[in-house]
Amino acid sequence: MTRVLVIGLDPAELDGWDPEPVRAAIARGRARFDEHALAADYCLVSLDDHPEREVAAALAAADYACVVIGGGIRTHEPLLELFERVVNLVRQHAPAAAIAFNSSPDDCADAALRWVR
Repeated sequence: MTRVLVIGLDPAELDGWDPEPVRAAIARGRARFDEHALAADYCLVSLDDHPEREVAAALAAADYACVVIGGGIRTHEPLLELFERVVNLVRQHAPAAAIAFNSSPDDCADAALRWVR
């Protein structure tokens, strides 16, 4: 089975956000992976801890065909350096994996499907 890793921010760890709508969107996104018979692992990081260690450990846990990097990491300008580090960790730990970008937690499977199959 094709395996995908989704890397994003843990909505429960973000100040000023209600995590429930994001959790619901993540659940819908997970269901879409099942619909397409894709195995999906999620690495949802906190900015307070060491997200790079969590990402590196997740990348080492399996052989991924694709890594989807979420918009929370990718589009929030103060996180530009984290985004760069995540991309380079993917290149280092999963060099054969395609890198994809989603527009919301709901469409992670669609982002991965552009590169796998």
